[in-house]
Amino acid sequence: MSTPVAAGTCGDSGPSSLVGSRDVRNNGRSRQVNGLAGERREEDAMNVIEATATLGEIVDHHPSLARELERRKLDYCCGGGRTLAEACRERGLDAGAVADELAGLAPEELPGEWTGLDPVGLVDHLEVTHHRFLKEELPRLTALTEGIRDVHGANHPELAEVSAVFRRLRAELEPHLMKEERVLFPMVRQLVAAEFRPAFHCGSIANPISVMLAEHDQAGNLLDLLVGLTGGFETPADGCASYRACYDGLADLNADTRMHIHKENNALFPAVVALEDRLAVPTD
Repeated sequence: MSTPVAAGTCGDSGPSSLVGSRDVRNNGRSRQVNGLAGERREEDAMNVIEATATLGEIVDHHPSLARELERRKLDYCCGGGRTLAEACRERGLDAGAVADELAGLAPEELPGEWTGLDPVGLVDHLEVTHHRFLKEELPRLTALTEGIRDVHGANHPELAEVSAVFRRLRAELEPHLMKEERVLFPMVRQLVAAEFRPAFHCGSIANPISVMLAEHDQAGNLLDLLVGLTGGFETPADGCASYRACYDGLADLNADTRMHIHKENNALFPAVVALEDRLAVPTD
C-alpha cells in the first residue's frame, strides 16, 4: 500500500490536501462500469465463484463473504480490483480451492444494496451508514483502547501499541471524512446534476479521488497493524468485559471500514470518473 500523496487545495470553502494524480479511471476493475454495478453473470446467482472475478465483484454480489476474504488476508477494499486468482497467487493460495470454498460458504443472498445506487444515492448511503458509524465509534474506542492499556498493560504490553495505532487511525479518518463531506461529495452531486463537465477548482474530479485512494491505503495499513497486534481481535483468557468490548468494537470497525473503502474505491470512484469523462466540455 502507498503513502498519502502531496497536499493541495480544491475550492475556496473545502479543506486542503485534495489534489493528486493517481489514475482512477478503472481502478484495476476488469468489469465495464455501468452506473455503479457491472453486468451480473448468471453464475453469480448460482453461487458459482470464478477465480477470474475481482475481489470487489465477489463482495458486491456476496457481501457476507467479506469476512471470509479478510480471514484469508485477501484485500477486497484497497485491492478490490485484483482478481481472486491474482490475490491468491500473491498469498500462495490455490485460487481454485479458495473459489470452491467461498462458493460453498456463500448463502443465497441479494447483491449489496449499494450496487444499485447512482452516485448521489451512494454518497448519501456512505454518509448515513459508514460516516455516522465512524463518528460514533472512534471516540468510544479511543476511550476503551486507552482504558484497557492502563489496566492490563503490565500483562499485555502490546496494548500500548494498540492504543497508539488506533490514535493514528482516528487522526487519519476524521479529517478524511471531513474532506469527503465538504469537498468530494458535493463535487459528486454537482457532477451528476451537470449537463456539461463542471470546471472544478482542482481540475478533474480524479484529482481529489486520487488523494482519497492514498488515504484509504494508509487507513488499510493501520487496520492491518491492529489485526496483527490483537491476534485478529481475540480477547485473551484474562481479559475483562471492557477488554472484550474493546476488541469486539475494533473487529466491527475493521469490517465496517474495509466495506466502506470497498464501496468508494470499487464502485463510487470509477463511476464518477467515468461520468466526468462522458460529459462534454462546455464551449464558449
